Amino acid sequence: MKSPWGAALSLAALLVAGGAAAAEPCAGLCGGQALAPVFRALEAAKAGRRDRPVHIIQIGDSHTANDYIAGALRDQLQFRFGHGGRGVLPPGLPYRGFDMRLVQVSTGGDWRTELSFAPPFNPAHPEQPRLYVAPGPFGLSGYRLTSTGAATLTLDAEASAGFTRAVVCALAAPGAGAVTLSAGAAHERFPLEAKTTQAICHSLHTDVAQHQLRLSTDGGPVSLLSWATFGDGGVALSNLGVSGTQLRDFAARDDAVLSAEFEAYKPDLIILAYGTNEGYGSNVDSAAYETLLKDQLRRLRRLTHNAPVLVLGAPDADTLRPDLYGTGGTFPQCEPLSDDEQRTFAALIAQHSPRLARWYPPMGLEQIRAAQRRAALAEGAAFWDWGARMGGPCAAHRMSLADPKLVRGDHIHYTVEGGVKIASLLFADLMQADRDTLGAR
Repeated sequence: MKSPWGAALSLAALLVAGGAAAAEPCAGLCGGQALAPVFRALEAAKAGRRDRPVHIIQIGDSHTANDYIAGALRDQLQFRFGHGGRGVLPPGLPYRGFDMRLVQVSTGGDWRTELSFAPPFNPAHPEQPRLYVAPGPFGLSGYRLTSTGAATLTLDAEASAGFTRAVVCALAAPGAGAVTLSAGAAHERFPLEAKTTQAICHSLHTDVAQHQLRLSTDGGPVSLLSWATFGDGGVALSNLGVSGTQLRDFAARDDAVLSAEFEAYKPDLIILAYGTNEGYGSNVDSAAYETLLKDQLRRLRRLTHNAPVLVLGAPDADTLRPDLYGTGGTFPQCEPLSDDEQRTFAALIAQHSPRLARWYPPMGLEQIRAAQRRAALAEGAAFWDWGARMGGPCAAHRMSLADPKLVRGDHIHYTVEGGVKIASLLFADLMQADRDTLGAR
């Protein structure tokens, strides 16, 4: 069968100068030897020697929350190594426009979505719902879905995403109700009443592949943290992102909840994908960020029993002088800030200097990217230089002008075609690292 990704890989090769990452040892994916356990697991999956999927969990910001990149990477991994189900999802439909490939989710009854983080309400877009920000604990998804009465949640999987194991993670607590999971002839009721609040994960197994999972609540309130569907082998890639977040927001999530979820979901690889929102901030403290990232890498090793970690460096993204946003003007040029412009940046912004009437990468992005590289390699994680593989500074601007458009007009977020491009670059670099680490097979 011919791979559907050949055209995408050809497009990637044309758009990014320099060829394969192997030509320059750290031009793309660095520290690939840290991923040797994942590469061995993928080969075992391909050979049919595993009874559970190779499970990859990607945690991050809006680039992860949107399934354009992670979904395209999932497709390529599953095409080569087998389908292992959809993996972990945030509970319910956490926000308007939530995009989840391979499955459809519907809700019924009385639910309330609770969020660990929400950007400030934007009066320019009053149609956007005001999300309910609640106190913790929160886990992998950064969301909770809490029933305020009898409620249902249904997942319908596409043919390629059939599952034999379903998992639901929820908060057990005093006065909590119960969850019933049903898939085909299999169903089981899980009470969540407990003396203290704690995360509990339950699994439902089926003898044959199923394509619909139904969850219902009864009794008292139920707070869902995440849920998942898995097959018997192949690959499952779970993307769990919250738009607008930074690494510090993940650091604030509850260790006990994360530990329970990791134990239930058994990741073979963690992909950590933050940095864009940090890079757009003012007064970036790269040393503090590097320390934070090192702490989180150690935390992930501890909570996952040493699962390998791949850090995705912040991608290129571009910005305009703040007063130029929304003016309707056209700014066809992009150029990194010169040393002089960086030194006098605050004054140039305050003066609305015409020198900055163009697109340019935020100063903090490169500082964050360098800190990510240092922290990842120091802690024995792998690092992927997303920005370099895009094409370096102002790549987002060039991609926004491509035909088809690969980056949206905000010069930050990707189109469907752009997601395929980035996923193809990452997939190619992972497979090259596999060959470099384990040898040609």
